[in-house]
Order: sequence, then C-alpha cells, then structure tokens
Amino acid sequence: MESSRVVVGDQLHPGNLRNESVNEFEIVDLARSTLTTALMIVTPALLVGMSVGLVMSLFQTITSLQEQTLAMVPKILAVVTTILILTPWILNTLRTFARTLFESLATYGPSGG
Repeated sequence: MESSRVVVGDQLHPGNLRNESVNEFEIVDLARSTLTTALMIVTPALLVGMSVGLVMSLFQTITSLQEQTLAMVPKILAVVTTILILTPWILNTLRTFARTLFESLATYGPSGG
C-alpha cells in the first residue's frame, strides 16, 4: 500500500488522506477489537488452568489430601505448556491485530492542521 504523502521542503503534506478527528464510534470499535483479541489470546490458558484445577480439586477431595502445592504445580505446568504450544498462534494473532490497527490508524493522517 503506497502512501499519498508528498514531501515539500521539510514538511509532509498529507495528500488525499482524511483530515478528520476520530469519532467516538471508531474509538469504541477499537476498544472492542482490542478486548476481543486479548480475550481470544488468554482463553485457552485460562480454560486449561481451570480444568486442571478442577481435576486436582476432585483428586484432593477423593484422596483427602489438602496440600496446596499439589494443586498449584500441575496448574502452572499445564498453563505454561499451553502457552508454549500456542505461541505461534498467539504471535500470529497479535501480528494480524497490530497490522490491522496500524492500517486503520494510517487512514486518518494528521488531525488538526
């Protein structure tokens, strides 16, 4: 995508870029997509942590073991393993989000004068 900015002397002139300020609907849409992306990234690790915690709680209840470290170590290992396995997907999701964000911000150009 080629920019329509023209350098005249030391100043950048926006060419045919929009010279409007961002309205509240676009800000809300940006916040929504940011929160949706963040939730999409953390959901697998949270679900794995909750599932392992539930299984460990049932195991502790059945065996009458009440050791706190017995519940924490498997959860930590499961969450770290999940994050390591999903790292390529997480990075791809973040790259796509950042590219979309920067492309949408570039359409506004300088606001003001």
